[in-house]
Amino acid sequence: MTTIKRLGIWMDHSSAHLVEYPIGPMEEIITSKFTHEEKEVSLSNSEHHMHNKEQHEQASFYRQLGEAIKNYEEVLLCGPTDAKQELYNILREDHLFENIKIDVKPADKLTDSQLHAFVKAHFSKTAMK
Repeated sequence: MTTIKRLGIWMDHSSAHLVEYPIGPMEEIITSKFTHEEKEVSLSNSEHHMHNKEQHEQASFYRQLGEAIKNYEEVLLCGPTDAKQELYNILREDHLFENIKIDVKPADKLTDSQLHAFVKAHFSKTAMK
């Protein structure tokens, strides 16, 4: 019997916390390069420049997450902002992700242990279906 590779990701627009299920050795945090300080500097130059830089950095952030997701068969995207839905929409447009089951759920800010429990509860339910 083969084990399905599953990944839970709690994310907002600035960072993503990745957790394997069953809880394995892989736990990673990916952060966007567009920080608050970066935004202040960009705003002082011009708003147009700031928006371009923000879009570029956000796309890079989502590409990093996509690279991590490619190695899994089932993925849970969760978090408090629209970032999870934005990433989901980007992944659905890319044929490389068409065989990966991706679920999206809202979630408030979670501690590490809460995130592990949230991911475990989600994948335990999907395993029973």
